[in-house]
Amino acid sequence: MTNALLVVAKRPAPGQTKTRLSPPLLPMESAVLYEQFLRDTLALMRQVPGVQPIIAYLPEGEEAYFCGLAPDFALLPQQGEDLGARLDNALTHCLNSGFHKAVIMDSDSPTLPVAYLVEAFVALDTADVVLGPCDDGGYYLIGLKRPAPRLLREVRMSTPTVIQETRQLAAATGLTVAQLPRWYDVDTAAELGRLRQELITLPADRAPYTRRFLENGHR
Repeated sequence: MTNALLVVAKRPAPGQTKTRLSPPLLPMESAVLYEQFLRDTLALMRQVPGVQPIIAYLPEGEEAYFCGLAPDFALLPQQGEDLGARLDNALTHCLNSGFHKAVIMDSDSPTLPVAYLVEAFVALDTADVVLGPCDDGGYYLIGLKRPAPRLLREVRMSTPTVIQETRQLAAATGLTVAQLPRWYDVDTAAELGRLRQELITLPADRAPYTRRFLENGHR
C-alpha cells in the first residue's frame, strides 16, 4: 500500500468521552454512542481502495481494545502534548515510513460519504494539502504528501477558525490546498439532533451501528 488512511480514536470511557452530549445522554450512553461512531467510521475506511487503514489511538496501552475492534487495521499510538502535535506526529510518521500520501480523519462523522475519502487521495495528486471542512470551522480530515508540521502545530485547534488559519498558513508557506465538500462532526446535542434527522433520509445500511443505538430509544 502506498497510501495511509488514519483515524484519530480514543477508547471510550464514561465521563471522559463525548462529554458535550451529556445531557441529553447519560455519560455511559455518550461513551457507548462514540464507540458506534468509531465502528461506523472504520466501516467507511474499509471501503476506500488501495490504502493502509490505521487507528491512531489513545490512551497508551489500549492496543488490545483496538485490535479487538479492528483486527484488520494497523495501530499507531498518538504522541504529543496537544491535538496538533499528535496529528503532525501521526502524519509525519506515515510519510517518513514510505507512504506517498497520508490522510487523517476524525471518528465522529459516522455518515461521511466514502466518496469524500476517496477524493482526498485524488486531490493530493495535484495539491500539497487536502482539507475536509466542518460546519463548526474545524475539519473532519487533513491529508498531506509530505510533512508540514507548521500546519498542525501552529494552528489553534478546537476553535472556529481552524480551517481558516490552516489555509492561511498553507498559503504563507507556499503550499497548495484542495478543499473537499463541507460536512459535520457530532460533538453537541444540536449536532446529535442533526444526525438523527439525517439518518431518517439515508438508506438503512448507512451508519448501521450508530443507527441501531439511536433507534433503541436513547435520547
